[in-house]
Amino acid sequence: MIQILGKTNIDFLGKKYFSLGLSCLMIILGIFAIFQIHAGNANLGVDFAGGLSLQVRFSQPVTLTEIRAVLDKTGIKEVDIQELPTEKKILIKLKKQQQGAQDRIEKSLTENLSAKEPIIESITEIGPKIGERTKRDALLAILAATAGILIYIAIRFRFHFSIGATVATFHDVMAVLGIFYLLDKEINLIFISALLTIAGYSLTDTVVVFDRIRENLGKVAKGAITLEALMNKSINEVLSRTIVTSLTTFLSAVALFFFGGEVLHDFAFAMMLGIIVGTYSSIFVASPVVLFLGKNSLIKR
Repeated sequence: MIQILGKTNIDFLGKKYFSLGLSCLMIILGIFAIFQIHAGNANLGVDFAGGLSLQVRFSQPVTLTEIRAVLDKTGIKEVDIQELPTEKKILIKLKKQQQGAQDRIEKSLTENLSAKEPIIESITEIGPKIGERTKRDALLAILAATAGILIYIAIRFRFHFSIGATVATFHDVMAVLGIFYLLDKEINLIFISALLTIAGYSLTDTVVVFDRIRENLGKVAKGAITLEALMNKSINEVLSRTIVTSLTTFLSAVALFFFGGEVLHDFAFAMMLGIIVGTYSSIFVASPVVLFLGKNSLIKR
């Protein structure tokens, strides 16, 4: 494996109180964002806030840039556009019911893209009830993923480790959600997909650290080293691998951010945040939680 760091001896757990304090603030921010989303005070996408969805078919391929330029001429604000290139279709979503929006969009597309023969195939109204149901389903998806992580780590390791992994994953999701809320980024289903992906990435990073801690636990039983020192040693041993993995994944997300198009822009941004936060939590959140919860029992075993 590529080594970008030599042998390190950093006292990560010596900073546990500061890191856990910072993490608590991030979790509180995320919980605050959830209440704001529930109250409808956040920048919610059409799937959550309700609105109008139009599916338009063209005779020739059309780009999102062309569609955006046409819609700008109508003066309609808060529009989401999704491309279906293989079918030569565009999905246009309006966050709120705007008077005469459908007619204005149809007229503008016909006037400006007449050569590509735009035809509105379907119109779907997304009401408040559907938006509320989507919010509930998204929350249940995140909770189900968290519960699955708790069970998986409890089976593979020990219960103390499952609590640490679950807290770290919850921290990562709340941190990214809170940052998106502060930046007034749109909260939509694509963002929820990013949160679930971040949860999986965070778990993978945490498992690597836990694996090394488990391998070294025998030294604690022999009394040769304290559990905190062993955890520090284990984290330092996998530090180079963690950085290499995070860096390569981060660069992939950066490529998506700049070259993936408008639809993937926020998804890639969320992934970039998630990789940074996930790497931080696998070192400064998961391990300290395990240390606090299992110090005596782990040493005895």
